[in-house]
Amino acid sequence: MAKFIIEGGNRLRGRVTPSGNKNAALPIMAASLLTDEPLILHNVPRIRDVETMLQLLLASGVDAEWIGEHDLRLHARDVRCPRLDPVLCKEIRASILLAGPMLARLGRVELPPPGGDVIGRRRVDTHFIGLGSLGAEFAIGQTFRLSTSGLRGADIFLDEASVTGTENVLMAASLAKGTTIVRNAASEPHVQDLARCLNQMGAQVQGIGTNTLFIQGVDRLHGTEFTIGSSHVEVGSFIGLAAATKSELTITDAVPDDLRMIRLMFERLGVRIEIRDNEVFVPADQSLEIMPDLGGAIPKIDDAPWPGFPADLMSIALVVATQAKGTVLFHEKMFESRLYFVDKLISMGAHIILCDPHRAVVVGPAQLHGERLESPDIRAGMALLIAALCAEGQSEIRNIGQIDRGYERIEEKLQALGANIRRVE
Repeated sequence: MAKFIIEGGNRLRGRVTPSGNKNAALPIMAASLLTDEPLILHNVPRIRDVETMLQLLLASGVDAEWIGEHDLRLHARDVRCPRLDPVLCKEIRASILLAGPMLARLGRVELPPPGGDVIGRRRVDTHFIGLGSLGAEFAIGQTFRLSTSGLRGADIFLDEASVTGTENVLMAASLAKGTTIVRNAASEPHVQDLARCLNQMGAQVQGIGTNTLFIQGVDRLHGTEFTIGSSHVEVGSFIGLAAATKSELTITDAVPDDLRMIRLMFERLGVRIEIRDNEVFVPADQSLEIMPDLGGAIPKIDDAPWPGFPADLMSIALVVATQAKGTVLFHEKMFESRLYFVDKLISMGAHIILCDPHRAVVVGPAQLHGERLESPDIRAGMALLIAALCAEGQSEIRNIGQIDRGYERIEEKLQALGANIRRVE
């Protein structure tokens, strides 16, 4: 199994470009099932999760071809509905995104429960509530079996602002008869990207970027060409990297409107960030100091559905806090196992109190030292990588396949910035 060997303590410098947003690429790839015409996608990240989704689509009869380094052509001319490979489905949570398009295209689907990061219970109830409202019937056992005699528009209130739940309903409703209203919908940048792509395919989606979506069903969708937006989570990861290692980085191809809450939370940790058109500049040698709340109270950083602070950046921000002067409380509201990785930071010398599965208090700054580590999930893996780069001495990170699921050739991007990191197979 591959691992990273990192020599910490180097200052980094240079320009770095984030990859396309994987959380947009995966549902948009699934949306290729909604039409029998070709869908051409640009800026697709070459990561493990994308390759897994591609294998699932191939097994469903989709023709696929990489026509460029990050350009993918998908053509679902003929679609079949096999029992999807449970091993592949277990690798990514996004496998459940095939449910909505398969129902709309074939009227039935059978798929195993999805997998993905082990960061706590990740319920799928919202998917069935939404698809059921559109006229789907389902049976849940060792596999999920869904069928419909015809999808019909409905006024749906989701029980939670689930990203993938919203995306499944959005794709299915695009080909349902009549009008669908989705209330309490997720509105993250990747959900917006999917909606824009569907509109380019001939769908009629309104309310993009809000928590209420209006979808007028159409008889058919056609092919199109669409460019996936950059990953705001990867932009946030590089901001955290620059701050923790006291490095000067320029992050290109950013979308400033997607960074408003991210910027606020990093500024709470004392990080100075400059927005220059579509670039983010992080100055070197920042004296990080946590900004107390009014009256000198200990501040809190918590995650929330968009436009709140992304859950995927909690691990990154927590590492930055270990290098900042002061005390801050992290409240992870969404996943009860995401904070368990802090024991690895504690072994590196971080001053952290894990209060319960959802809350951790960080007191900084702490000089971290090299350690042998294991990557438990995508974002914690990247956080540990940042910790290793600002630590004294050598670190070894195993199970880096988790990092590869979400970050494209991360060691090459870091090497180009001056990091001492190598992949050992």
